[in-house]
Amino acid sequence: MAIWTRNIPSLEQMAEASRNTAVATMGIEYVEVGDDYLIGRIPVDERTVQPFGILHGGSSVVLAETLGSMAANYCLREEGQIAVGLDINANHIRSVTKGWVYGTARPVHIGGTTQVWEIRLENEEGKLTCISRLTMAVINRG
Repeated sequence: MAIWTRNIPSLEQMAEASRNTAVATMGIEYVEVGDDYLIGRIPVDERTVQPFGILHGGSSVVLAETLGSMAANYCLREEGQIAVGLDINANHIRSVTKGWVYGTARPVHIGGTTQVWEIRLENEEGKLTCISRLTMAVINRG
């Protein structure tokens, strides 16, 4: 059963909403929308690595929050609401030095005032690189 309450998000709509933002600057792309998940990816390149040449932990967190936040805003119950980040944590499991890292956001809880999302990041071989949990506050657009 689909979780989306505002339309099924389209890859084109999400890309357009992300133009001229940190998302676009870092090369993050939206890849797939399913009934209960959103997949995106980030390149491992000069925009996203730290001085040792591995994906910066902050870049992983930007990908995780991007996917969870975008998904959360397509699951709102009332007009005039937005979902904004309240808390995020991330455990970095494995380093990545090249290619792409893919993230999959899935809801843990979709409530009227808060949402909780789990975002799993994996390398191109499907090995876990980071696991993140994002809590979103649902507020009235002011």
